[in-house]
Amino acid sequence: MSFFVDVILPLPLNQFFTYQTDAVEFDQAEIGARVAVPFGKSKVYTGIIFKKHHQAPLHYETKFIEGILDETGMVTKNQLKFWAWIAQYYLCPIGDVMRAAIPSALVLESETIIEINPEIEIDFKTLSDTEYLIIEALQQQKHLKIAEISKIIDRKNVFPIIKKLNAKDFIKTQQQLYRKYQPKLATYLRVPEKFNQQKYFEEQIEQLQRAHKQKEAFLFFFKLRAQSKKPIASKVLEEKAKTSRAVIKSLIDKGFFEEYTIQQERVDFHSEKTRGEIELSNHQFKALEEIQESFKTKEVSLFHGITSSGKTEIYMKLIETYLEKKQQVLYLLPEIALTTQLIKRLQAYFGNQAYVFHSKYSLNERVEIYQKVLSETKPCIVVGTRSSIFLPFKNLGLIIVDESHENNFKQQRPSPRYNAKDAAMVLAQQFKAKTVLGTATPSLESFYNVQQAKFGYIRLDQRYGGILPPEINLIDLKDKQKRKRVEGHFSDTLKKAIQEKIDAGKQVILFQNRRGYSPILECNTCGHSPQCPNCDVSLTYHKFNNSLRCHYCSYQIAMQTKCLACSSTDLSTKGFGTEQIENELNHLFPDIQVARMDLDTTRGKNAYEKIISQFENLEIDILVGTQMVTKGLDFKNVGLVGVLNADSLLNYPDFRSYEKCFQLLVQVAGRAGRFGERGQVLIQTYNPYHQILQQVTTQDFKLMYKQQLYDRKIYKYPPFFRIVKFTLKSRDYNLVNEASDWYAKFLYQYFSEHVLGPEFPAISRLKNEYLKNIILKIPPKQSLSKTKKYIHLGKEKMSSIAKFRSVKIVIDVDPQ
Repeated sequence: MSFFVDVILPLPLNQFFTYQTDAVEFDQAEIGARVAVPFGKSKVYTGIIFKKHHQAPLHYETKFIEGILDETGMVTKNQLKFWAWIAQYYLCPIGDVMRAAIPSALVLESETIIEINPEIEIDFKTLSDTEYLIIEALQQQKHLKIAEISKIIDRKNVFPIIKKLNAKDFIKTQQQLYRKYQPKLATYLRVPEKFNQQKYFEEQIEQLQRAHKQKEAFLFFFKLRAQSKKPIASKVLEEKAKTSRAVIKSLIDKGFFEEYTIQQERVDFHSEKTRGEIELSNHQFKALEEIQESFKTKEVSLFHGITSSGKTEIYMKLIETYLEKKQQVLYLLPEIALTTQLIKRLQAYFGNQAYVFHSKYSLNERVEIYQKVLSETKPCIVVGTRSSIFLPFKNLGLIIVDESHENNFKQQRPSPRYNAKDAAMVLAQQFKAKTVLGTATPSLESFYNVQQAKFGYIRLDQRYGGILPPEINLIDLKDKQKRKRVEGHFSDTLKKAIQEKIDAGKQVILFQNRRGYSPILECNTCGHSPQCPNCDVSLTYHKFNNSLRCHYCSYQIAMQTKCLACSSTDLSTKGFGTEQIENELNHLFPDIQVARMDLDTTRGKNAYEKIISQFENLEIDILVGTQMVTKGLDFKNVGLVGVLNADSLLNYPDFRSYEKCFQLLVQVAGRAGRFGERGQVLIQTYNPYHQILQQVTTQDFKLMYKQQLYDRKIYKYPPFFRIVKFTLKSRDYNLVNEASDWYAKFLYQYFSEHVLGPEFPAISRLKNEYLKNIILKIPPKQSLSKTKKYIHLGKEKMSSIAKFRSVKIVIDVDPQ
């Protein structure tokens, strides 16, 4: 009898690959365990066992696995089922799902190792200069990695040279697996047991009479050991005894100390509980009861609570009931910035039961949290961004999707392009768990599901402590500019309000949805604007490092002092970003502390935490930011929120732009006046009579919903129709045109008028690839399985046409 395992590989492949094992390995192999398997000519990859069986594949000869890497499964059966759903629904390879789901440090890959062929005598005269350098290096070291050779010859692509040397039989290549995850080891010191004998101890101390520093360090070790029973680290002894590593090394060499290592956790899982019992207001308590009541009949409940209504406290009380049932809780957030504030509150209340998981953690830290959730038997809460839905939960009872209207729950690239909010509901279904979608501004789709009786609905329309919602006013920029009451990008009304709030000891948040100093640098003589050579966009000016930068491909050049086209020095910037606002504020209010929170200032691991804690501690008076400042942050002392330009949110070519604008402005308004007196919100616009801006001032969600739903129904958009977006990419302009026309015609045969395009997007070239979009609208009663079958068929037929093989097709199901 033969033994086989089906393996998922971390490659964009739409199928499993079958490998052979011997009887012993077959018994050892568990579903979900990692295995090292050969793939292709020489590469070795980490795969996940999906299935065990005795049936050989029909179309290819099986290879044997290299080895089993885990004694127990690293991936649970529930995870594998979830991966299969993601791959099937979002039309992506299951290998891509594996790549997204497992921390990359757990996915071992082989590395090419180069060594000299000892059986061949090398004729150095036949070698080129670069080949000679490689052979000379190999004679000094037994083997080299590709990256090391690249450094030696100072060239990125070394494969052509290696290929030549291989063809001459001068070198041999082999594959070696390397582990990315390394446990953190701390070095500790102990004294050998023979020092417990008094006579031996005195004899040895006598030997150190001339080595005063060594003697002092050795005796200080006993002083530390008497003070604490904890193991003494080598570094601790160095610091406390005020000695050096060389002194301690000498004592180890002489046998006075023995070194040993203890594995340490990179992530602190031992937070202490510091907060007492939560007291809910009557409105909060009623909302909590309604959520629990809705769970009796509905799997998903939409919790529509206005900003600052105290939703987090209700979640904490809800979490408590599930932890008491010994179940796990997943708390999803759209932004890493939000985890900073929230985790402090959760750890203060739940102590070491709260874990954090997001992309700013290092590879090794993510592995440790993944393994903790996998091995943990106690109930716990995981707070994380969208990738945390892939953690190996075993007893999930509740998923909370906070700020559930946010687009950030949708993965844009790379594949899989999943929506964490929708995927979370499917994950909860697998565990028979419940889902809460919490938001102050529900998405149209979620609210439509409430009206269709698919979701439960809980409304909380009272701010905590009886505080009134902020007063929202629109400032007509057109009128202000006519009257010459605008300085820089600040109207006199906004400037006066900022000064008043600062004088009253309050803080201010200013929102501008564009980073950088200015999006366009323009020559006033000829009108030329520096463009990115790789993308169809102008370069954005960043003043802090005096550069022009592309926000899509990171291309960068120094700021130009003269026009690249006509050499004129008469240059000016058009438009404005957060950096320019920060600059103007420093000029208008020189004695005030201003800070900026955008992608440029929050690149470091603890950058969010630093800015947020400084603002909380009143070290910052005015915080300027992009969308990061709008989402669920809780600041007690904010008296004013200013929106510099609301029109950029409205005038966007997207059927969701009005809905997104309403959500964003209501959310940013909700940062004002959360404690104490009523907050103030000022929105600058050239179009103050726009229906959406009027609805924002009254926070009339139902009117916005009614109008937008009417438009969606007429034009066949979600929630009435589903959408699949196809983006075709190629470096060849004519080829992408031909391929997109061919694919659109193929889809039209089956879906007729529901196919839109092909059309070039607003930015038609990115990273030197031309893009063309096709939209497919799927009617409510149309079979999804048949639709997906025709989509796959079209892809297969297109790839069988030789000239179209180089064209990439990106499929985005339910694009945001």
